[in-house]
Amino acid sequence: MKHRYLGNSGFKVSELTYGNWLTHVSQIDDKAAHATVHAALEGGITSFDTADVYANQAAESVLGEALKGQRREGIEIFTKVYWPVSEKGPNDTGLSRKHIMESINGSLKRLQTDYVDLYQAHRYDVETPLEETMQAFADIVRAGKALYIGVSEWSAEQIRAGHELSKQLGFQLISNQPQYSALWRVIEAEVIPTSKELGVSQIVWSPMAQGVLTGKYQPGQPLPEGSRGAHEKVGGPMQKYLAEDVLTQVQLLRPLADELGLTMAQFALAWVLQNDNVSSAIVGATSPEQITSNLGAVGVEIPTEIMDKVSEILKPVAEYDPRETKAPETRLC
Repeated sequence: MKHRYLGNSGFKVSELTYGNWLTHVSQIDDKAAHATVHAALEGGITSFDTADVYANQAAESVLGEALKGQRREGIEIFTKVYWPVSEKGPNDTGLSRKHIMESINGSLKRLQTDYVDLYQAHRYDVETPLEETMQAFADIVRAGKALYIGVSEWSAEQIRAGHELSKQLGFQLISNQPQYSALWRVIEAEVIPTSKELGVSQIVWSPMAQGVLTGKYQPGQPLPEGSRGAHEKVGGPMQKYLAEDVLTQVQLLRPLADELGLTMAQFALAWVLQNDNVSSAIVGATSPEQITSNLGAVGVEIPTEIMDKVSEILKPVAEYDPRETKAPETRLC
């Protein structure tokens, strides 16, 4: 496993981060979840990403149990705050001081740790003054409950404003967690240039476009039994990737992966890791074997001519519009 610095800091994360967004509780039981976490650890993955909203707080608890007994200084734990949780009352959502302070305490208890390495604003909150949000994060850092602060799916303008306030308040905003893959490239035009300027880097989610870039979804064929796309709880959000024209173009990538001796999944992961503003790619898994296979993407150098071919093949179906990075217009409760 290789590690990269996160933003303009001395903090390193593994090139692959283990995430449990749609897997723990939702797709696999606790025993299987523990097995995948242990496979990640055995493969050299040291970074683990979760959020309070995943399975309405239960995913944090599963991860905390799975990591029990690990040397705390040897791993990096990330979690997030914003979306409605718990009983979903009027203050159980957003980035108000009240919700952030209560959420960090709950996350630490569920994760069975005294601190998280990275605490992230899961979305931008249009209903709370940014000054209030950033002051709460500053106080959490000073209290030792989080070492660093990041954001997720913030626009370039929002990242710039948050970064400026973090400097004024004496802490570092070092990362952004956006969706990014060869099919979803909306951060390239504005978010990445701004992040490079400010010393912020990306921890990207859905680098395999929720599994579509693995090539297992064939055009004109039924969804594979047991796959994420076929799962009633998680198939809905990925419908845009299951269109026939998308699946057809994705299959054209297979010869490029074969040329490099990679699986399609490894090729998709290696593709995002070619971007020098990407510190880590988040991978989920329903089995230890998936994690072990994903490790084959680490350290791969994709030649420029193959990167160009990927862009050419997927251009008709990939999304580039920077306006797709946007905050919810209102809170959900």
